Amino acid sequence: MGEVAVLIGLQASGKTTFYRARLAATHVHVSKDHFPKARRKQARQMRLVAEALADGRDVAVDNTNPSPDEWAPLIEAGHRCGARVVGYWFPPDVALSMRRNALRPPEIRVPDVGVYATLKRLRRPEPGDGFDELWSVRPDGRGGFAVAPLEDGADETRRP
Repeated sequence: MGEVAVLIGLQASGKTTFYRARLAATHVHVSKDHFPKARRKQARQMRLVAEALADGRDVAVDNTNPSPDEWAPLIEAGHRCGARVVGYWFPPDVALSMRRNALRPPEIRVPDVGVYATLKRLRRPEPGDGFDELWSVRPDGRGGFAVAPLEDGADETRRP
């Protein structure tokens, strides 16, 4: 059985760094950042996810995925292919995201307004959203990550 890992969080929250540290050895990396000029980014992303799962490979979807509008199609596609779908929630820390974003090269830096627009749409995933597992991912203060089960109501950054 394959796996779809859905990374959920603000821009510059550490999602790609987490992917590289924890998932790169086992998961195909799918990100809309890889095709910035594509017209139908969502369709292309879904095709890449389906292809990876059809080939028996695990896949990690590394976008902000701020709400069920973005993650529901991924959950559906994963389950349709018999895969487990695991959500990784990066609780918002706007100040940290802004600092990290400012350090990015100009060609990949996100305008501040983009981070705030994502924050407005960002919703913490819940057990009832269809994920098979949910994890909370936070910086551990040593350059790595602390990963813990995300339980209903257990995270103070819950958003409406």
